[in-house]
Amino acid sequence: MDTRARPDISGRIGALRRKLEETGLDGYVVPRFDEHQGEYCAPHDNRLAFVTGFTGSAGVAIVMRDRAAIFVDGRYQVQVRDEVDLETFAIEHFYDAPLKAWLRTNLRKGERVGFNAMLLPSTWDADCGRAVEGAGGVWAPVEEDLVDAIWTDQPEKPLGKIMAFPVTYSGESVADKKRRIAAMLAEQGVDLLIEAQPDNIAWFLNVRGRDVAFNPMPQSFLIFDRYGKMVWLVDHRKLPNDLSDFELDDVSMAEPGQLLERVRSMAAGRAALIDPGFAPSATARATRAGGGTVQLARSPITLAKMHKNATELAGFRDCHRLDGAAWVRFFAWLERNAAERDSSGRPVSELEAEERILAYRQMDESFVEPSFRSISAADGHAAMCHYAATSATSAPIKRGGVYLLDSGGQYLTGTTDATRTTAIGPVSDEIRRAYTAVLKGLISMITLKFPRGTYGHQLDAFARRSLWDLGLDYDHGTGHGVGHFLSVHEQPQRFDRRVNEIELTPGMVTTIEPGYYKAGAYGIRIENQVEVVDDGDGFLSFHSLTLVPIDMRLAGLDLLTPAERQWIDAYHRRVAQEVGELLDNESLAWLAERTVPIGG
Repeated sequence: MDTRARPDISGRIGALRRKLEETGLDGYVVPRFDEHQGEYCAPHDNRLAFVTGFTGSAGVAIVMRDRAAIFVDGRYQVQVRDEVDLETFAIEHFYDAPLKAWLRTNLRKGERVGFNAMLLPSTWDADCGRAVEGAGGVWAPVEEDLVDAIWTDQPEKPLGKIMAFPVTYSGESVADKKRRIAAMLAEQGVDLLIEAQPDNIAWFLNVRGRDVAFNPMPQSFLIFDRYGKMVWLVDHRKLPNDLSDFELDDVSMAEPGQLLERVRSMAAGRAALIDPGFAPSATARATRAGGGTVQLARSPITLAKMHKNATELAGFRDCHRLDGAAWVRFFAWLERNAAERDSSGRPVSELEAEERILAYRQMDESFVEPSFRSISAADGHAAMCHYAATSATSAPIKRGGVYLLDSGGQYLTGTTDATRTTAIGPVSDEIRRAYTAVLKGLISMITLKFPRGTYGHQLDAFARRSLWDLGLDYDHGTGHGVGHFLSVHEQPQRFDRRVNEIELTPGMVTTIEPGYYKAGAYGIRIENQVEVVDDGDGFLSFHSLTLVPIDMRLAGLDLLTPAERQWIDAYHRRVAQEVGELLDNESLAWLAERTVPIGG
């Protein structure tokens, strides 16, 4: 990445440090989180980017009066070094050397560390508080966010319009969802649910919105009790005057800024359930201040939402056919243009390719927006797992180089996410071996039959085994949950080496995405979205939702087993059958060429 694109943050760091002196603090925590603790945030809430220059979707920084550090996970270890001033910030690993460990070992006795309790979940509040106190320091919540206080041109809060999401798409009424969630609260012995996750609230109330790019849900808060009483805290300016299409019977409305006041007023003598990882710790503090008790547990809405109903699953299958057609049109266009334009000195660029896949998706009226910023990455850029091309960095897609596209769409019927790696012309033996290992990992996992009671971390190694055989690995999870016209990264289910306590069950939708990345040279990832299905014999398996051909020109066919070859041919037959009828003749011809059987 072109380091000349880095913002000059020296003045911002200086202003923040002066604010520390004014408030009697020695340090301040700057998370990527907004008040909803989600992955994506509006420009108004991207405090981490403002302070550090880092634009990734996960991270946290600590700014002390005389030192600073930023913590990012494996996806961003290359990117952060391109975007952040390394003389100002030490780079730490988000998981291997987290903020709480840094506080425990680097804090000096008596130092006061400030934080905004609306921006940290309860787990972070508790863990960091213990670390600070263990080091002899003081963990101090602030009334006013210190970054907001110095951010003179901070963007306004978003006011995306809210729309009703009818039962024809959602598959379940709000009334039925209320009964389900109320029963779950009663079973857990709590009186209130304090919900801060926009995707959970959108699912619960059958609404969608446009506050944050790629995330079709409104930012809001919700307080719901076991008897069906509900307060929806949402900016009224986002709602239309006519609410007749909405299912808002028995729903009281309030402004988001009233959240803590409402929590305190409703808490006396009541037990509130608050998600420890996805709700601001300020809500737990307000509950206790109001005379209530707190049960920190995963939101029951999260647990209900992760199992897609029949209508939602049908929608997923429908939108993946449409998305598959867009992918095929894209690759047919890329292959027609990339080699010829490279030879003539006018190569296709990363940004042009990203714009082209979007244009093909926009051909269908049910497409709303991308589900995330496409990772359109050539050669060394593909080694940055979450690279985003800019006008300054957009590289050419050249003959002999590797090109990776990780891209998805938000459709009215569902959310898509897929990755394919290709090349214009022959590749080296090194790339072929790595690509084949990644492909074998995908096949190994997607063809699994596993018993009920299995957890995601128990399957993760199946996707890595072929890479491990070569002494290779990747520093990210193998897969994540996907929402239904909601967040493309939906918790709680995931495939990862880290333990995940969520049992895999029918109706879950996840990705499987092994990869390999050689810094500065190339990156490889192959990703399919799948649903978990019941085999009827006490075992489960995966059914691929993604319908995009896999480029076999990069694979070492002699390294594939007969069973792996058979799976590829069966998968490609299905892609051709389900996507082919949506294509023009030119794209259909490309699809036929790319799905020719390789033979078992």
